[in-house]
Amino acid sequence: MNSYFYHIQINIDFKNLGFYRKLMAFLGWSIIFEKENVIGFKSGKNGDLWFVNCPGKDISDYDSRGVNHISIRVDEKEDVDNVADFLKQNAVVLLFGTPKHRPEFVSAKNETYYQVMFKTMDNILFEVVYIGIND
Repeated sequence: MNSYFYHIQINIDFKNLGFYRKLMAFLGWSIIFEKENVIGFKSGKNGDLWFVNCPGKDISDYDSRGVNHISIRVDEKEDVDNVADFLKQNAVVLLFGTPKHRPEFVSAKNETYYQVMFKTMDNILFEVVYIGIND
């Protein structure tokens, strides 16, 4: 069998759709599908993110069982800092003291894992990460 990642569906309150549109455009993702209650974005690498209007009021707890966070990888360390600036400009709180290096996540001494973590208004935890060689 040959398999690969295809997509993730994220249920949100569509009153927040403007933020997700701006975020995904800033990250370089393009819209591949859009209807009244659903919008899909593709990064050009692999996998899609789909945002679906959810009428329910329950909010997921990312510390509960299930999906913890969605990670988006970038090509340059500076990209993480640029995302952090974008988030601050959009009044999004950065979490866990990020952006910062996470040496506990590297697999080699000369590698770096540099991330920013944030939670959206729908309580969706995101990570934007650069993994590469130490400067």
